[in-house]
Amino acid sequence: MRLGIFAKTFAGTEPAAVLTAVKQAGYETTQFNLACAGLPSMPDVVPAGAVTSTRAAAQSTGVALAALSGTYNMAHPDKAVRDDGLRRLAVIIETAAALGVPLVTLCTGSRNAADQWAYHPDNSTPAAWSDMAAEMEKALAVAEDAGVDLGIEPEQANIVTSARDATRLIAEMGSKHLKIVLDPANLFEHATPHEARAIVAAAIDEAAGHIAMAHAKDRSGDGRFATAGQGIVDFPHFVSRLKAAGFDGSLVTHGLSADEAPGVAAFLRGLL
Repeated sequence: MRLGIFAKTFAGTEPAAVLTAVKQAGYETTQFNLACAGLPSMPDVVPAGAVTSTRAAAQSTGVALAALSGTYNMAHPDKAVRDDGLRRLAVIIETAAALGVPLVTLCTGSRNAADQWAYHPDNSTPAAWSDMAAEMEKALAVAEDAGVDLGIEPEQANIVTSARDATRLIAEMGSKHLKIVLDPANLFEHATPHEARAIVAAAIDEAAGHIAMAHAKDRSGDGRFATAGQGIVDFPHFVSRLKAAGFDGSLVTHGLSADEAPGVAAFLRGLL
């Protein structure tokens, strides 16, 4: 496995400076966000210069670009908003292909019109699933043409809440370009350490063979997110189960400060 971190953990709008910070903190790969190149995360257009500078920064620092963020609300109740998001996603996918980035990460969305990461009671309705799936089908058509994979992450407040939901969607889409991003802290909200360990193990078993990237975020017993190693997620067990499932991709941490990054790198490196 390769150890990575969200590029947005580090302040800056110049790819060279951001990726240098990634390297100096002890990471070899990153999930990149175009905000780190001075652009909106989901821009209307990506200038050629931004692609050139990002590629040059990756080469000069030796930090691999494991994924590019392409999140928008794929289940937004307003179709016009979904259409605009899909248009911007196509720009992200094109940029990923130009950079040689193999994976674009997605958000399966929420019926919450104000926040794609916030729960809404309609998220579990057939209509919400149908809108999200229709959006995913369009996104996959773009990704397949570009030779880029799309990664969906089970989130408790989104349409896809579990590994089982994710594999259901993959089966429905019938595309080898749809993968799973697995974050143990997103698989539950409130749990005992024993319950969390069982939930994570079951998710890895369900998702085995479809996991393109693993995330390393933690959660406290009261439900709040925490820095990896400071909550109830059993990371030694998580990493060992990933290895047993044949996963050999990137383990990417996020939800931490830049000051915490070197310590988390040392903690996770010890497990790898």
